[in-house]
Amino acid sequence: MTQPPSDVEDRLRRAEEQVEELGRRLVQAQKLGSVGELASSITHEFNNVLMTVINYAKMGLRHADDTTREKAFNKILAAGQRAAKITTGLLSYARNGGDRREAIDLGEVVRSVIVLVEKDLQMHRVRLDLMLDEHPVAELNVNQVQQVVLNLIVNARQAMDAGGRIVVSVHENTADGMGEIAVKDSGCGIPADKLPRIFDSFFTTKTADAGGQGGTGLGLSMCREIVESHRGRIRVESVVGRGTTFTLRFPLATASNESGNGDASMAKAG
Repeated sequence: MTQPPSDVEDRLRRAEEQVEELGRRLVQAQKLGSVGELASSITHEFNNVLMTVINYAKMGLRHADDTTREKAFNKILAAGQRAAKITTGLLSYARNGGDRREAIDLGEVVRSVIVLVEKDLQMHRVRLDLMLDEHPVAELNVNQVQQVVLNLIVNARQAMDAGGRIVVSVHENTADGMGEIAVKDSGCGIPADKLPRIFDSFFTTKTADAGGQGGTGLGLSMCREIVESHRGRIRVESVVGRGTTFTLRFPLATASNESGNGDASMAKAG
């Protein structure tokens, strides 16, 4: 028996709503999975903070002179501020910010992510260079773009077996009204035949580690979806044995909102 058109339309509508909800849950799961990548290094950092607080508290209790106690209090304060900065960064990243967008300096987005990853990079002997001299402002869902930048930095670190260098830069291109965030690594690079597929869902060039992290093929496809939802573009340049650069481009907050702003999404071997 043929179902009435209204019943079919209602089923389709409910199915579409379920797909959208599953998509939101998948993004949140991917986000928390990225935090899981950093759990060991963040725990180690908090342990260092606690040891600093404990040791300088003991020093302050042992010495009665004002100079020593003032030094102890300053060290305890600095350690507490460091812990608060990390906690604020984690809460900001992990929260579900909905679809709210705000005008923000791209450099601030990068700095909020660096707080979470710098200890992990140190533990893997990866040198991090920041080039954040320019201050392009774009209208972003900060939480979503943080997720993209964190994903790219973690991927870059994983592309280098031991040591290596990551350069994160921010650039303002006033000529075409775009702000850029670039993540460049000195890792193994991506073969030219795989570059066209790296943004495809479930395609990956790496395998999951012992903890089950990585290798799902969802990270970069989500990155592209997030960037393009901001009317932005993501592109990649890579040379095997020399490294990879991902560049995110977002319309400046002061730029025209015409949909044609910006270049086409591209994946190429440099």
